[in-house]
Amino acid sequence: MKQLLILVIFVFGLTAGGKAQQPDSLHFLDAIEANGDTLPHRKLEEIPVFSKPKFENRRQEKRYYRLERRVKKVYPYAMKAAELLTKYEAEYLAAKNEKERRKYVKQVEKELFDQYGPELKKLSISEGRILIKLIDRETGHTSYELIKDLKGGLVAFFWQGVARLFGNDLKDEYDPVVEDMLIEQIIFRIEAGII
Repeated sequence: MKQLLILVIFVFGLTAGGKAQQPDSLHFLDAIEANGDTLPHRKLEEIPVFSKPKFENRRQEKRYYRLERRVKKVYPYAMKAAELLTKYEAEYLAAKNEKERRKYVKQVEKELFDQYGPELKKLSISEGRILIKLIDRETGHTSYELIKDLKGGLVAFFWQGVARLFGNDLKDEYDPVVEDMLIEQIIFRIEAGII
């Protein structure tokens, strides 16, 4: 009986994932020893589970789906911002002196405004607010910190003032647990391909 159980587990290990393994590429399950017995062990990735949104009324439902549309629209920009920041950071730090760094920042800024400026200017105020939070989520730095590090404190102060005129705050931080829980759930669904 014990040999049959081990054989079943071994066969399951060979066919895990729904694909038959090639004979020359056998894959054995990891094992752990417990109470003098060897047991098959497979570490599974954690899968976050969110319940289907439940709404008390039609108004809440509309607000949720409006938020979903906005997040779907600005999330690719936040991802691109994180990717470009990583790319440009190495070149920025490789500059020999402050003059070269300023020149490099101006060049990159011009390229980015030419490429993304017209699209970003079309964003609504609430989409901009979501983008500010998602940039913090993706980069680990608030938009204010990024501007201050790259352009200086005076420029960051100026753009913070402009943002405040429109009801936004460049110092907003992303809080996936409390304040931005719905946004986090929407992003999970986007990444999982559900929406």
